[in-house]
Amino acid sequence: MLPVSRIRYSARARRRGARAALALTVLLALPGLGACREDDGEPVLIRIATGSPTAVYHAFGESLAAILNRELPQVRAEVMVTAASAENVQLLGDGKAEFGFTQADVLPADPGPDPAVVAVARVYDDLLHLVTTANSPVRALADLRGRRVSVGAAGSGTEITVSRLLQVAELDGPPVHQQRLGLDDSVTALRAGEIDAFFFSGGLPVLAVDQLAQQTPIRIVGLGEWTAPLRLRYSEVYVPRDIPRSVYGIDLLTTVANPNYLLVRADLPETLVREVTRLLMERRSELAAAHPAAGRMSPRSAIATLPLPLHPGSVHYYRASKP
Repeated sequence: MLPVSRIRYSARARRRGARAALALTVLLALPGLGACREDDGEPVLIRIATGSPTAVYHAFGESLAAILNRELPQVRAEVMVTAASAENVQLLGDGKAEFGFTQADVLPADPGPDPAVVAVARVYDDLLHLVTTANSPVRALADLRGRRVSVGAAGSGTEITVSRLLQVAELDGPPVHQQRLGLDDSVTALRAGEIDAFFFSGGLPVLAVDQLAQQTPIRIVGLGEWTAPLRLRYSEVYVPRDIPRSVYGIDLLTTVANPNYLLVRADLPETLVREVTRLLMERRSELAAAHPAAGRMSPRSAIATLPLPLHPGSVHYYRASKP
């Protein structure tokens, strides 16, 4: 005879399997799902727009795709490498991706009554890093005047946040010699002495920054004092957050942060989005193993996605999962 715990586990497993199978059967029968298919009989294609291969969006997206491919047999999820937030929103709006990650400050303040892109969840906060070498004279934002600085890849959330930061600091335009490099290229350029500093906005820890810190003495410049001016001029999504010493082995500092969302095309079927939302929440520990930032999600915080509404499928899940 099986132990009681084994019987209970098996019963739970059967119930989960039956629920997933039923949901998927309904999902595949829904009208309009053809928009997600390549051809009749082919698996449902889910393209997840992420970011740089060494940044958090990509690690998060790879783990989420693996979960969807394992637990939804008629789904084929794949990750797209992109410039990140702004490009991801554009890809979703153009129907070239089904899901994608973005910073909140990239979104329009008023998305209108019927947005083409809506939210699945608030997933974690991005912290703005201003990275330079340990012996650099750059110790404050004002020290960037006259220096070569990567402000993030074109089409990235970093580029948008930094452009706003430089404007409120009156450093936009000629005072800073701006280059638009992705994260990996920024790290390479800093090592080679081709730039004096670079910005990157990401969840803690950013792998490429962590690797750089292990190989080269670096400094991350505090930007916390600029949170209030950013909130006053642009958006209340900006908040101060600390980067503790335990993250990169440097002194504690405060910087500017803003939330990250997982977005979805508004026209995707409710059942599909409900199942993705369920797996996003129920597999948090697995997602956190891919990157610690993913472990900071919770159903309570996930629903705070202003200015975008939640997809009806996500709303269904959150309402049904309330204790």
